[in-house]
Amino acid sequence: MNPRIEVVRATPDSWDDIALILGGDGEHGCWCQPWRGTPTAFGLPRGTSRPDMLRTELAGEDPAGFLASLDGEPAGWCGVSVRTRTPRLDASRTIPAVDDAPVWAIGCFKIRVGYRRKGVARALLDAVLDAARADGAPGVEAYPIDPAGGRVDVGFAYVGLASMFDAAGFRRVGETGAHSARLPRILVRLDFDAT
Repeated sequence: MNPRIEVVRATPDSWDDIALILGGDGEHGCWCQPWRGTPTAFGLPRGTSRPDMLRTELAGEDPAGFLASLDGEPAGWCGVSVRTRTPRLDASRTIPAVDDAPVWAIGCFKIRVGYRRKGVARALLDAVLDAARADGAPGVEAYPIDPAGGRVDVGFAYVGLASMFDAAGFRRVGETGAHSARLPRILVRLDFDAT
């Protein structure tokens, strides 16, 4: 890992950095929620804002995300969950579950402008793998795209690029019914008992 990059598990105390990376004003921005589910799926009142949903998840036992800083400045985010405890993902027909193992699922990456192509996404991935192993998770999966050497608009690459997961030792399980940039998203998985 680049010594200039530090990655930590996101907590409620890191809210200002999270808001800088994910947000905008109010509910504008991503807030790492669409792939997780609706407020009611998490026992929150209907109409709960996406930022407030994320705040609630950060205070929970399961991981919600990881933050990277580069030279002390907030640089990137990786949204994470336990697949079997993420209602929308767990019930997805376009990204079906391989099995019922409580693997950690990586839903997204968001790297700030000016911090891209500096190893931030890979540092986030490595930190997620280390934390999942330490937490006793059976593995990690993700749903990236493979542009096969072509360029992809950053707005569509938020799911990650398959080559980064290949280099980290993930196996390609197969194409899903989900797409980004008109490319199929690939279910990739790293089972820790196999490594």
